Amino acid sequence: MAVLVFAATFDLKHIDIAVVDPRPTQSSRQIIASLQGNPLYSVNTFTHVADAEKYFLMDEKDLILVFPIHFEKKTFDKGFEVQILADAVNSRSAQLAVAYLQETLIKHVPGIFMNVSGLSERTTQKARINVIPRYLYNPDLDYKQYMFPGLIVVVTSAVGIFLTAFNIVREKEVGTIEQVNVSPIHKTVFIVGKLIPFWIIAIFEMSFGLLIGHLFYDITVAGPLGDLFIFTVAYLLLGLGLGLLLSTFAHTQQQVMFLSWFFMMIFILMSGLFTSIESMPLWAQKANILNPMAHFMKVIRMIMLKGSTLSDVLRTFLFILGYAFVVLLAAVIRYRKNE
Repeated sequence: MAVLVFAATFDLKHIDIAVVDPRPTQSSRQIIASLQGNPLYSVNTFTHVADAEKYFLMDEKDLILVFPIHFEKKTFDKGFEVQILADAVNSRSAQLAVAYLQETLIKHVPGIFMNVSGLSERTTQKARINVIPRYLYNPDLDYKQYMFPGLIVVVTSAVGIFLTAFNIVREKEVGTIEQVNVSPIHKTVFIVGKLIPFWIIAIFEMSFGLLIGHLFYDITVAGPLGDLFIFTVAYLLLGLGLGLLLSTFAHTQQQVMFLSWFFMMIFILMSGLFTSIESMPLWAQKANILNPMAHFMKVIRMIMLKGSTLSDVLRTFLFILGYAFVVLLAAVIRYRKNE
């Protein structure tokens, strides 16, 4: 409780913004500088919207602020007008981020134009300020779109971690694992034989979940389905390895249930299922690197809702493979010591 209360928060503490300014003017430069000076925002500039949208697919930007061509001239003629593109996979965070940026612009823009144009404060404050938000990937701001992939992750992980650990510990309780240990079957073959059935069950379960999402909620996979399953296969290697590792620390099903429940609760609450990871304290974000569900939660939303591909999540994919190798190796070593 001392940790999770700080980590599970709905506050929005950081917003990554890509600013598209095709023809910078004195006014647009000052607006960008005012955003860069605000600790709430992290700002990068681009000249084309397409370049900025690539960072949406990699889940590295929350908003895109688009200045029109001839921004300064249009502002003096028709009023201040910009467009905000929001990554609306998490509809709640997207609306908050857009509201924060709108408020910042409305607060600072009149003063900036007063300095640039030399007009009076009353004149600039009366100028029309028009900010046009557009929500991408979830234009209806439907929260089911955000929650459904996360629930698939929870169910798939439960099979991978819980059932694997329970199955091996049950073998210890009934004594059948001792018969296997004295048999000529190699221990690695035994472990692989134990893991493969749950690996197949978890893949089937995720497939069934995707089918339910399509039939009942009209949620489809926007990205390549093959890429989603390739990442899931790698993730399940890690989940099964964690289940096997937990089973080496327990001698009864009750012990392994407490261990599994303890880690699953932390993994779920820190995974970004309910709250945004970017809003967590920095220490929680660093600790979350070891949370496998946080990585899968992020990737499945990127592929299902944004249409990202495996190349967009390649760094995470390689990390999960390396993590799985380390965990499986540790599990096999501990199993041999405990046999």
